[in-house]
Amino acid sequence: MKLQPGTTLITNGQLIDGTGAPPVPDAAVVVTDGIITHAGPAREAPPCPGARNLDARGGTILPGLVEAHIHLTYFNVTELQDLDIKYPVEYVTLQSAVNARTALECGYTSARSGGCLHNIDVWMNKAIEEDMIPGPRLSTSGREICGAGGLMDWNPDYRKIGMEGIVFIVNGPDEARSAVRKLVKDGIEWVKTYPTGDAASPDINDHHTLCMTFDEMHAVVATAHNHGLKVTGHCRATEGIKNALRAGYDCIEHGTFMDDECLDLLLKRNVPMCPGLGFELWSVERGRDFGLSQRVIDGHQETLEGGAESCRRVLKAGGTMGLGGDYGFGWTPHGTYAQELTFFVNYVGFSVLDTIRCATLGGARIMGRADELGSLEKGKLADILVVDGDVMKDISILEDRGNLLAVMQGGVVKAGSLVQPASL
Repeated sequence: MKLQPGTTLITNGQLIDGTGAPPVPDAAVVVTDGIITHAGPAREAPPCPGARNLDARGGTILPGLVEAHIHLTYFNVTELQDLDIKYPVEYVTLQSAVNARTALECGYTSARSGGCLHNIDVWMNKAIEEDMIPGPRLSTSGREICGAGGLMDWNPDYRKIGMEGIVFIVNGPDEARSAVRKLVKDGIEWVKTYPTGDAASPDINDHHTLCMTFDEMHAVVATAHNHGLKVTGHCRATEGIKNALRAGYDCIEHGTFMDDECLDLLLKRNVPMCPGLGFELWSVERGRDFGLSQRVIDGHQETLEGGAESCRRVLKAGGTMGLGGDYGFGWTPHGTYAQELTFFVNYVGFSVLDTIRCATLGGARIMGRADELGSLEKGKLADILVVDGDVMKDISILEDRGNLLAVMQGGVVKAGSLVQPASL
């Protein structure tokens, strides 16, 4: 991805650097050749003769947001079957390119894939990095892994169409190792698995059900780590969380029903968590309009309450969290990602600064790129969001992309109202 040559000076705004530090009023950010060289009080900024000036208009300067659990291939999903056979791969690829651009326009300069159809996110990442299409910097995962008969194994055997477009179905450690080796060939970074079920499948694989054995999970981890890949998993049930942490998982998705032992295991290895929790609230509030049964809605209510308490415990204990998750359903369409931040402030009870830290530096830590992304600090890539308004007073202004003055990647303004329209 190209870096902006020369010097850019951003002034006339308060700075939220993403570390959790208090905001800096009357701040300035200096970007030189795509790298931050100053982020702090304007009075301490070095002289910048000939610099391009960007006026924050009294608003907020913060790091580009990180969607820590993005599904680029999800598009208006209303039932599980929509995830794998609704559209051909050619059309899903086009949808994914649109979703990637939408994410960037919403202020998300980086993202980690939570699983996708086929191997689309790997090639999407290549196209983004080569500036072929706009989108967030991506950590990729490709197809997922689930135990036979588990949450993601829904196509009946008599149809003989399998599930390999979206997930490898495994039965035992040998098949788990084989699935990881296929993903190694695909060139992914994260191996996404399904240790547990979900409220979406109350009859067979609900949120208290295990979908993989410990031996299968350990085989996934050992094989993935041997090849330098990281492993994460959809973990709601308490025992599933424990199995994942004992097996050596590098991240926990959801972490819904976390007891004291889970928390101790999580903190011992500093394993990050991406709760993806807003989906539960919107499933409860909007699900009936999309045909969700009362039983499914009740399950989501239970995971909402359990997940919120787990998030509070992890934050209080000093654990690492990223924000994002499961956008692309009918009731959580792409482009509405920032409602997750509002939800964490208003429903879960996080402070604005803690929420922004999770949505920036926390996500960068999950991606393994906190040394270059996630906060506005000297030496980091200039992935910056300039917002028209005071985010500290109202975090929900991030939900309206019309409030974004500039979305920068490596100092290049890629989106926002300050982008000059292309000449004809």
